[in-house]
Amino acid sequence: MQKMIRLVIADDHEIFRDGLALMLSKQETISLVGQAGDGRELIELVRESKPDMALIDIKMPRLDGIAAARMMLQENPRLLIIALSMFEEENLIVDMLEAGARGYLLKNADKQEILEAIFTVHEGNIFYCRHTTARLASLIVNSKFDMHRKPATAKFTDRETEIIRLICQQNTAQEIGEKLFLSKRTVEGYRTRILEKMNVRNTAGVVVFALRNSLIQEKDIL
Repeated sequence: MQKMIRLVIADDHEIFRDGLALMLSKQETISLVGQAGDGRELIELVRESKPDMALIDIKMPRLDGIAAARMMLQENPRLLIIALSMFEEENLIVDMLEAGARGYLLKNADKQEILEAIFTVHEGNIFYCRHTTARLASLIVNSKFDMHRKPATAKFTDRETEIIRLICQQNTAQEIGEKLFLSKRTVEGYRTRILEKMNVRNTAGVVVFALRNSLIQEKDIL
């Protein structure tokens, strides 16, 4: 039986927060133990409820998500944090990751991606929102985020490396197949193996991994 994930959410927009809370309350393996409307309220809530995870808006009154994340992780380093952000907040997303968040979501993420983020982070992995831009991927790679992780040990064939480059350039499986004279199904098989080797869940994770491990260069995607 899967362990129940005890979770809190913090966002100063009540309508967004209530909608997210309603969706999460319907999940059998997630227990929503509290909500907060600002950073200071969040810190008190986390102290009282001791959740496993917090979904935190980056921009909040009284105390923003970045400062709140740093304070909470000083008190409880095992707390898992996922940042919630808007499209134009790329630099703040990087700041949030450097503060200790283990993933991020744009506020227009659908139910499936929100749940995927929660379960991915709970399993001990990093979650990159699927709408990550090339610029944000580059900012993450050049930031202090996750500096102490072990170096990658995955090895890729020349064909896989070629497909990785095309994935990072936002080509679909159909487009990659046409460029490499492969069937769409064959490309999808390669993509699945690449994701498994990198231990990532989506294209955004592929881009960050590829940049970090010099499989591609920034000039190839920016």
